[in-house]
Amino acid sequence: MAYFRYLNKLEDLLGTFARDHRWLILINADPDAMASAMALKRVLSRKVQTAEIAKVNVLSRPDNLALAHYTHIHMLDFDEDLPGSFDHFALVDSQPDHHPAFKSIPFTVIVDHHPLPEHPITGVPFVEIRPEYGATSTLMTELLYNLKIRPGKLLATALQFGIKTDTGNFERHFSDVDLRAFRYLARTADQHLLLRIARSEYHESWLATFAKACTVLYALGSSGRYAYVGEVDNPDILVNIADFFMRVYEIRWAAVCGRYNDTLVVIFRGDGISRNLGIFSRQAFGDLGSAGGHKTMARAEMPVQAAQDEDIELFIWKRLTKLVPSARRSGRTWPMDGASKKTTD
Repeated sequence: MAYFRYLNKLEDLLGTFARDHRWLILINADPDAMASAMALKRVLSRKVQTAEIAKVNVLSRPDNLALAHYTHIHMLDFDEDLPGSFDHFALVDSQPDHHPAFKSIPFTVIVDHHPLPEHPITGVPFVEIRPEYGATSTLMTELLYNLKIRPGKLLATALQFGIKTDTGNFERHFSDVDLRAFRYLARTADQHLLLRIARSEYHESWLATFAKACTVLYALGSSGRYAYVGEVDNPDILVNIADFFMRVYEIRWAAVCGRYNDTLVVIFRGDGISRNLGIFSRQAFGDLGSAGGHKTMARAEMPVQAAQDEDIELFIWKRLTKLVPSARRSGRTWPMDGASKKTTD
């Protein structure tokens, strides 16, 4: 029995390559996307004239920066003039409707693991979308295996980290193939390097904001918590703080809010048992801006003006407590009115 499934569309993919082609691989850069792009570039490297990777976003998360640094991945910054230098385009770990920059690009190859689009993708010679997989890095590992390309140390490490990240260390959605790919890559990956990248979770400059979040933490019922940390340089820190709170035994879900320029960002994290945070975020903030997500993670964004000159911390609190009756029944008054900032009922 083969370690991975046979890709019966392999000839379709190889048929899109020619020695005089100039390929551009587009990504919305995160660990899974960067690793997948590295893998596709490895496939293209000996089959086309040139292959480059371009990202449509700015790297700021420590794990993204660490992966790019330690694996020496070279990425161009996408702009509207860049496509003119290439004649073929690939998209990995995303789909054309996921970012405005992708919509006008005539892709030849699309490889992804996100849910299938509402309308089928047409006019693209090779499309491989497997939503049952936990990571696109798994798909790319399968592809390399079918092509008899054994990934080198840095590529194998990157692909392992892509799988590790998108499956949440196999605590979120994943398949048996993700597990097989992770084990297969372990044969050549550098486990010390993988650990170094995985531990790059925070910037040192974030520590003061972490400290503030811990001191302004308010209870939402018996197991929820809310923290408003004020102005932030990057909303990614809110994600890290919310993830950190989920490692605290007493906390089953958390809402962490901050102001980024003229936008209020609320990050939700939870255990998926207490409440469906995707629904909760829409109920709390859907009328003010974008809001939604999954059971265990969600996000809401709205303009600062939505608070209508009310204290932002109090404004967000009121919105949350409307949906958490136990927070009102507890008899706790808003700490700004004189009560202490307790975090337990």
